[in-house]
Amino acid sequence: MRIGPCRLALAFLIPTIALANSESTGADTPGKVVIDARERGAAVHDLAFAAGGRSPAGHVLSINNRYFSLDGAPFLPVMGEFHYSRYPEAEWEREILKMKAGGVEIVSTYVFWIHHEEVEGQFDWSGQRDLRRFVELCGRHGMYAWVRVGPWAHGETRNGGLPDWLLRSGPTRQNDPGYLAHVDRFFREISKQLTGLLWRDGGPVIGVQVENEYSARGPGKGEEHILTLQRMLRAAGLDTPFYSVTAWDNAAVPAKDAIPVFGGYADGFWWRSLGELPPNANYFFTPIRCEENVGDDLRSKRPDLDARYKDYPFITSELGGGMAQSYHRRPVLSPDDTAAMALTKLGEGAVVDGYYMFHGGTNPDGKLSNPDGKLTTLQESQASGSVNDLPVKGYDFQAPLGEFGQMHPVFSDLKILHLFLHDFGAGLAPMTVRFPARIPSGKADTATPRVAARVAGERGFLFINNYQRNYPLPNRKNFQVELQLPSGPVDMPRRAVTVPSGAYTIWPVNLDVGGATLRYATAQLVAQLDDPATLVFFAWPGIAAEFAFDGTGAKFIDAPHARVTSEGGRVFVDRIPTGAAVAMRIRRPGGKNIAILLLSREEARQVWKTELAGKQRLLLSPAQLWFEPDQIHARSRDAAGLRVGIFPALEQQVQGFVPDGSDGVFQSYCARVQPVSVAAEVRQVREGKADPVKMGTETAVMPPEEAFSHAAVWKIHVPAVEASQTGGLLLGIDYVGDMARVYARDRLVTDDFYHGAPWEIGLWRTGTDFELQVLPLRGDAPIYLPPGARIAPGAELAVLKSVRVIPEYEATLRLR
Repeated sequence: MRIGPCRLALAFLIPTIALANSESTGADTPGKVVIDARERGAAVHDLAFAAGGRSPAGHVLSINNRYFSLDGAPFLPVMGEFHYSRYPEAEWEREILKMKAGGVEIVSTYVFWIHHEEVEGQFDWSGQRDLRRFVELCGRHGMYAWVRVGPWAHGETRNGGLPDWLLRSGPTRQNDPGYLAHVDRFFREISKQLTGLLWRDGGPVIGVQVENEYSARGPGKGEEHILTLQRMLRAAGLDTPFYSVTAWDNAAVPAKDAIPVFGGYADGFWWRSLGELPPNANYFFTPIRCEENVGDDLRSKRPDLDARYKDYPFITSELGGGMAQSYHRRPVLSPDDTAAMALTKLGEGAVVDGYYMFHGGTNPDGKLSNPDGKLTTLQESQASGSVNDLPVKGYDFQAPLGEFGQMHPVFSDLKILHLFLHDFGAGLAPMTVRFPARIPSGKADTATPRVAARVAGERGFLFINNYQRNYPLPNRKNFQVELQLPSGPVDMPRRAVTVPSGAYTIWPVNLDVGGATLRYATAQLVAQLDDPATLVFFAWPGIAAEFAFDGTGAKFIDAPHARVTSEGGRVFVDRIPTGAAVAMRIRRPGGKNIAILLLSREEARQVWKTELAGKQRLLLSPAQLWFEPDQIHARSRDAAGLRVGIFPALEQQVQGFVPDGSDGVFQSYCARVQPVSVAAEVRQVREGKADPVKMGTETAVMPPEEAFSHAAVWKIHVPAVEASQTGGLLLGIDYVGDMARVYARDRLVTDDFYHGAPWEIGLWRTGTDFELQVLPLRGDAPIYLPPGARIAPGAELAVLKSVRVIPEYEATLRLR
């Protein structure tokens, strides 16, 4: 992973860009935003090479220049990265189920060569390196798999995943006979692991990524090398419907046989800057797919690349689901940083919503000993020849699911988007992107609204983004869009509104609602049910929800707690209270009776969808949920938070939960557990001392192993808790320092670069007694920290502010 030559930039500081032309209190939109969507979109045609495949059961996956199809229907899947070798195998199944509950349909994973053949000729596919079992679990739970075989993978691993012995053997990443012989053996080992698990065999593996961020050119390199690797994969038996290659970093992308994939990150640990980065192009709607190809004026630096990729669908495989932290740069992302970017990519045409990472993890232990007898570590580091220093063990990535399976807040915000894609993605995928007549003049332009539409004929979706990481945009006053369709213009909304700073949302256009046409709604679609026919929306805070129906008399709309008016041949419903009750019903003769729910944004974060008792149902719960057949697993840090609302209501009785009345249309259940109070016993046994930070060629170098001989040390004991009372205990460590490590039984469990936010550790990995080591942070250290984490230039701190035991309560609802 990692996008753009920026990671090799030599500058330590990026000049601040003056943001143009607005005040934080608000900016007037200069007239309507006009989007012309009258012309037909580009014709759909096959790719220039064969791709796709049929399963033994007769299911057909295919691809054209615009989108994927499954059994002839457009298919817009969500893909999420989860590295099996960075997670204990005993916990894989639960985590895969969590990903599925969050809307992920394709699990992508690297096969890190160094994790499997660290010693030449000694392959290890056991335990948490068991690729076969991991893919089997994906298939068991109805998930597809996309296997990223490298050979070079990056992923913040040592040597980009290439074993040390391979680097010593001769040239790599080119058509060198010796290198290719080793690669062929590696590919054939992977093929053995995946025998019977490919799509052609009825298995879940639908795609393979060849190499990664590959930009070498010259004889035996470039496209020639990529095609050689692909032929070797097929010869080894890894014959899948799709082969992909990453298309950033001046990539070598063959003109045939491989599908280019793209990405984008909200920040980057690889940047050399010690300050905030300038405004990020990923929060603007543009037709440019490669992040590094977007100039400050939002124009393409290399139009030839845009022309090259126009006949491929826009597939993302590395939308930043979060961000790692290097020693020299430690960005902290908010949920909006990630979710607004994901929405923007969909608005500019993405037809696969692919995240790196969706699930964090922990680097496995190395197996080789250094001269001093210590095991080799497997992370990217300057000591091993890389350009960045990463934590030895911790790879949380601030992902939706963290290093210990925690559902981070961003999980809920992305789930809203994924539920929408699951239910409406087939309609969205073929739609053509349309941009406004007036677009932002550059990355510093905060005055021009950021808007795009995806349209097919008369139907479509309007995408609005008024969010930018680190550079708050103004409230967008007097906002209104004129979408010009073949039948005529649609004004959305009928009267201008204010779009609040930080808002990002999707409005439907000409949506069929039981035979009636919803001309537009200034609320975002979340999900739908067929039985009973139900649509779920949510209202963005500060944007009044208005529903405009076309060709429907007011008498067919039942909205007793809202205002229903007629104007210009249309019926408008507004002043709608949010909540779990039905906001309105559409009762149209000859059509379906449709119920519409309008939730608040916080309620939308609590929406889930699964099948229970043979029927699709909506769930409303503040807890973390995942599902097995006719079972709901719930986990919460609040003992009173194990509540689940189910719609439509169940006819069966349940076990594990008890009825608890109703909440609007939802039949409510709760599990009663006793709160647990656990206090950690903490004892400091050594003060810390900091050495001056040393510089590498470009950035500060992570302190060496021997520096921990004078780290501050605390002994921590957590009293045992009856297992039946919780689903597990987390430890929240709030500290100030440079680096922190946790050792249990003299084994390094995980580590962290201080970044100002509390650090969470799963106690089921440490046991009840362990040691915390913290290197002091020097105020003069040449590292980037978020504003709230910085300390005075002359300070030197290793402070343990608090240690908090966090119970996670768990219960399972089962149908009798």
